[in-house]
Amino acid sequence: MTDHLIVTDENTMRVIRLRRPEKKNAITHDMYRRMSDAIDTAQNDPHIRCIIITGESGVFTAGNDIEDFLKDSTSNADTPRDSNAVKFLYSLAHNVKPIIAAVDGVAIGIGTTMLFHCDYVLASTTATFSTPFIHLGLVPEGASSLLMPRTMGYQRAFATLVMGRTMTADDALIAGFVNVVVAPGHTEAEARKVAREICALPAEAVAISRKLLKLPPEDLTRRIDQESHLFGERMRSNEAIAAFKAFFTRKKG
Repeated sequence: MTDHLIVTDENTMRVIRLRRPEKKNAITHDMYRRMSDAIDTAQNDPHIRCIIITGESGVFTAGNDIEDFLKDSTSNADTPRDSNAVKFLYSLAHNVKPIIAAVDGVAIGIGTTMLFHCDYVLASTTATFSTPFIHLGLVPEGASSLLMPRTMGYQRAFATLVMGRTMTADDALIAGFVNVVVAPGHTEAEARKVAREICALPAEAVAISRKLLKLPPEDLTRRIDQESHLFGERMRSNEAIAAFKAFFTRKKG
């Protein structure tokens, strides 16, 4: 359903809003595709100076739709991972416009890993961050195995990516991937203030400086491809299939 993702242009900002509250904004194939398109079409639009990614109903995103995960794990398709998810990750890797994330509530899986591609992250005091890939028999994705140790150190990355420990907003602030913590319900408003501040700066100087600060896109896509191949293999593993079935058993119980 296209109304699960709302894209609006407001002056020099493009706002991408996840709106699937009944599923905690879990991301479907269609939502991945539309987020990717929203980012890609902003690249050569001189009127769009900044991108905001946010959620609704006090939730950022519960990550990939788990039913899609299960379908992919039992599919006979010989593909590394769903192409819509990978396309979205490629869009993040190649993006040249500053991205601000406004995280209110849970950010699970790709809800956390996408933040390491963003330039400025705001979180509410109720925000939590978790990457339970290994608990599902999977591996990290989104170039997180490259970006997370680089941002917050190997030990924190291991505890988060491998052990699956949840981080609070204050933990994330200390770890260095959240810029500021605000009151619940205020992340989007504060993100707009940050966006206006960035949009007021000389655009070319921002673009050049941003490029200097970030890893080359080819480094990111190389790691995305490596992770994606392993992710696809793991989705069809006995460990992952058993973990998914156990997840749904607990969910129905």
